[in-house]
Amino acid sequence: PDSDTIYFNAPEHGHQPIFRTSVSKPKVEKVLEGMSEDFAVTPDGRMLVYTDSSLKQPSEVYRVSTTGGAAAPLTHANDALMAELDLNAAEDVWTPGALGAKIQNFLIKPPGFDPNKKYPAIVLIHGGPQSAYEDSWGYRWNAQLFAARGYVVMMPNFHGSIGYGQAFTEQISGDWGGACYQDVMMAADYLESLPYVDKTRIGAAGASFGGYMVNWIAGHTNRFKVLVSHDGVYESRSMYGETEELWFDEWEHGGTPWDKREAFEKSSPSNHVQNIQTPMLIIHGELDYRVPVGQGIQLFQSLQRRGVPSRFLYFPDEGHWVLKPQNSQLWYCTVLAWLDKYLK
Repeated sequence: PDSDTIYFNAPEHGHQPIFRTSVSKPKVEKVLEGMSEDFAVTPDGRMLVYTDSSLKQPSEVYRVSTTGGAAAPLTHANDALMAELDLNAAEDVWTPGALGAKIQNFLIKPPGFDPNKKYPAIVLIHGGPQSAYEDSWGYRWNAQLFAARGYVVMMPNFHGSIGYGQAFTEQISGDWGGACYQDVMMAADYLESLPYVDKTRIGAAGASFGGYMVNWIAGHTNRFKVLVSHDGVYESRSMYGETEELWFDEWEHGGTPWDKREAFEKSSPSNHVQNIQTPMLIIHGELDYRVPVGQGIQLFQSLQRRGVPSRFLYFPDEGHWVLKPQNSQLWYCTVLAWLDKYLK
């Protein structure tokens, strides 16, 4: 209301705090910690109304004074349902990373966790790559569903992730399969060191850039017992000829495939298919224009031709995300069954 104060949220270490600055005095001040997904300022400027969630709790609406203080919940839409579930909060784990960096991970343990038992584990790899895992609820790739199946879940925010400074985010451009891959491997090292994780039963799964990373992992290490690749790039040059987002591909590789052929070849998982031995589930949607379905088909055909245990889950009515409820149910059932087959 004063036509001077600007409120905004921004990623910071796996959260989305609310900040403010002003036109007259451009100094940034943090107003609210946590995971503010959507927010508005009341007309009198006295209150912030926002939604908040966590990896353990779906979104609810809250309010808090713009001067600070404790937040008050305005909705309890999920209380009754969540009271019936045994969910563990995500643990904040920092592991060594490439280039001397420290990498933030979220780790979730299964319900009824017993530290004296040995559990299988899964590394989930986020998309983007200029994105991040956050301590927020989601209905696609819900980490609690993997944990409920009996898996320890590790979610690394590798080089390229947002919320750790611009230099950290920009490092990945031109280095797909480089520092980010090392970060994921070091997160897996940490998992293997945990006394309650069976290091012979660890898998990896990811979508979009996470799918690319799974494809890259498949050609560079056999440490994982099973892999799941959803909408991942497999052949970098043909990807350029199919995707609707040319600017992104040119930015990440420094140009076009005819001018920067070496850069495209360097980052292409297809150049390492001869090394793949790990069983893979490949998932793709026909309506995916970001990473078109041909990428998944090429990978699946290569694995089938080489005799690598593999399966292709095809959605004729989905795009880059699986959004229809019945398709989401099929997705989870297929992915979890594939993991169980090789990790249990």
